[in-house]
Amino acid sequence: MRFARERFDVVVVGAGIIGLAHAAEGVRRGLRVAVVERDEFARGASVRNFGHGCVSGQAGAAMGYAQVARERWLELGRLAGFFAEPTGSVVVARSEEELAVLGEFAAVGPAPVELLDADGVRARVPSRARTLLGGAWLPWDVRVNPREAVGALARWLAGRGVTFFWRTAATGVEEGLLHTSRGDLAAPAIVLATGHDLDWLLPELAEEAGMRRCALRMLRVSAPGGTGAPGSAGGGGAGGGEVDGGASGARFRPGVLTGLSLLRYAAFERCPSLPALRARFEAERPDLLAVDMNLMFTQLPDGDLIIGDTHERAVTHHPFQAERVDDLVLAETAELLGVPAAELVVRERWRGYYATAPDREFLVATPHPGVRAVVVTTGIGMTTSHGLAAEVLADLVP
Repeated sequence: MRFARERFDVVVVGAGIIGLAHAAEGVRRGLRVAVVERDEFARGASVRNFGHGCVSGQAGAAMGYAQVARERWLELGRLAGFFAEPTGSVVVARSEEELAVLGEFAAVGPAPVELLDADGVRARVPSRARTLLGGAWLPWDVRVNPREAVGALARWLAGRGVTFFWRTAATGVEEGLLHTSRGDLAAPAIVLATGHDLDWLLPELAEEAGMRRCALRMLRVSAPGGTGAPGSAGGGGAGGGEVDGGASGARFRPGVLTGLSLLRYAAFERCPSLPALRARFEAERPDLLAVDMNLMFTQLPDGDLIIGDTHERAVTHHPFQAERVDDLVLAETAELLGVPAAELVVRERWRGYYATAPDREFLVATPHPGVRAVVVTTGIGMTTSHGLAAEVLADLVP
């Protein structure tokens, strides 16, 4: 029973970004930290996303968390050696209603905004879309490479003294003690960063919050004008696999958002023109709303684009996926870029999952003294992770 001799200040369950953010915050505070992860490396929402820190789209507590996380990402990217840059985002507007929302957001939003005409958008994003009217530049946003950031951060934390117990499942928790598949770990502070799988460990808490799993459909495609054939998956260990697409073609430094993104993020909810924008989508593109699409993309360092995404919510999802949904994402992305869909060669497809719950963005609960269950219940985990962790540990370990 090796664990019986181990003593830590903080034990974190989950090596996704929320768990690692708590571990990094513990290191900042000089604490002895252990991380328990049931898999051999992180493979969930933290590596299946856009790598987009949408700071500008947040409001309330999430905005405060996002601002802290932005600085942490840039610092940790330098220290741990992964791609993290203040690239900003461009919102591409293709209707008068979208332009109206962006104008209102620039006037009252919490983040700086530079309104752009069509030429201004094209100067930052090489789009040939005929419907392009204008847009906005959001300078606060950041990008990381989600496929390398989590693994690199875990390795860096291990080098700073964090103890990782991989392939170790948490089976129960009580005050001062975490039960695992390899024995018990003792610590005065325990953080449960299990994401959408909180219901496996604390089902009553998850059910009371109305927590479900939100399934995303996402693709990795070649950039327009690129060449090269798909590579093959490889890797393993703490960092997971990667594909070398051999990509070239158009370069997109900022993240790219669209009018559908304006319907999703809390910062735009105060814009008076938002209902008119939603009504236009309901009248003209109910198919996009039916799959709850947030049309956006980011670019990996090798040039490939991560495009998506659609959303479906359930406690347990069926495994079967309709090809028409991916076809819809590809067609809309091609139209946004103004290129034939055939130019977007699909290299990978996947489902991502994150926790969702009604009327809340975060679930922070105390099931036992000294124990915090911490779940981001919207798709803003990468955006807010480090700021949320700083607040939780400040309360849990004063």
